[in-house]
Amino acid sequence: MTPEDPLPGGDVPGGDLPGDDLLDDLSDLDVDPALAAAVLEIEQHVATSGWDQPAHLFALVDTGQLVEREPALAAAMGLDASTEQGSLTAIEQDQLRPDQLLEQVLETIVWPADVAGCAAVVERFVLPPGADADVPSDPDAAAEFARTHPERQELRIAAGVTRHGSAYCAMRFRSHDDDSKVVGGADLVPALVELLAATLLEDPGEPGADPAPGSAPDPADTSSDTSTDMSNDRSDERDPR
Repeated sequence: MTPEDPLPGGDVPGGDLPGDDLLDDLSDLDVDPALAAAVLEIEQHVATSGWDQPAHLFALVDTGQLVEREPALAAAMGLDASTEQGSLTAIEQDQLRPDQLLEQVLETIVWPADVAGCAAVVERFVLPPGADADVPSDPDAAAEFARTHPERQELRIAAGVTRHGSAYCAMRFRSHDDDSKVVGGADLVPALVELLAATLLEDPGEPGADPAPGSAPDPADTSSDTSTDMSNDRSDERDPR
């Protein structure tokens, strides 16, 4: 698990929102239902592998377009345009190394134009109110301080954005590791949302330019062994301190 301090963006709100209700009531939220459903599915998909994982990065593609452009791939993933109308399919990219900071990686990424959005999952520590004043200025010392603080909370953050400006986040605390305790909302982690949104912007100096070298790979490229479809997880799904 990456031991850095929590992503900036204010206090982590608590709440007791059943995971099933989150999926059932997305139409009542002031968010993009397709994005919210994708983020919740991503969080649960990652949760099946347990804790202490490196960060995960996903491309979000329009399912209908994926079926049209890559019919063989879509068929292998069990996708059908008529049943997946308006949904987003998450395709996992190469997994980050444990020593790679997600925030730094995101600063180097520009997604190709056929990617409708992106999402990331990362584990972080949350310290209690008042602990900030005691955090050492040295990054390594600060990481050790957070990792060993007796009142620390560990959480998993899943956040996603689309090119249309929608955002959604889901949080799961390790102390309440249950699907029914996952909390969702559009503005839970604004700093991470901002970093993700920046990866979807074209180079302002070259409108319409192709992604620069080192950009995110084609999300439909199945040559990578780490590409993961979660279309078959759809039947499954922040948590009070």
